[in-house]
Amino acid sequence: MRVPMRFADGFATTADVVTFDGLVDGREHLLLGVGDWRSALDRHALGGDAPLVRPHSECLTGDVFGSERCDCGPQLREAMERISAEGGFLLYLRQEGRGIGLYAKLDAYALQDSGLDTYEANLALGHGEDERDYTVAAQMLQAAGVGGIRLLSNNPDKAVQLDALGIRVTERVPTGVHLSEANTRYLEAKRDHTSHTLDLSAA
Repeated sequence: MRVPMRFADGFATTADVVTFDGLVDGREHLLLGVGDWRSALDRHALGGDAPLVRPHSECLTGDVFGSERCDCGPQLREAMERISAEGGFLLYLRQEGRGIGLYAKLDAYALQDSGLDTYEANLALGHGEDERDYTVAAQMLQAAGVGGIRLLSNNPDKAVQLDALGIRVTERVPTGVHLSEANTRYLEAKRDHTSHTLDLSAA
């Protein structure tokens, strides 16, 4: 299904939205083919660069409501423009709150207000620091005929998991640094605790 899209700042693009049956977790994830993704696949098949791909975990507060406590909404907006320009895929993964769910994420926000960082809050609630599993992302890419990708992400764990699942990450491409007064501690925790590629001094 082809869907025209327009963001709040006026940026517009068109995406071919693909749904799936039989994904390992039974959830409703989406693959969006953005820009000239067919040519990107053809170029890679002929030995050129792999298509640009962002696995983006759902964040209702950031993606929809514009919460500044994270950088998810700006990363989604950036990814759509960059992938539109080059041709590739955005995977919208239903893994709210690093996989712990929306309500638990809001509980974690309350714990962060008391001084815990984003990872410590998840642990205090009895969850893992990051419960996301990218098996479904690999399934979706393989179903679309994508074997190698240029990974648009600051998160090294995505590359490790996807490589282990048979998706060859030919390059890690960092996103921009979307720093605000409200998300500074959050981004510092991602940089310091899980080695995200974030140069906060340059933001």
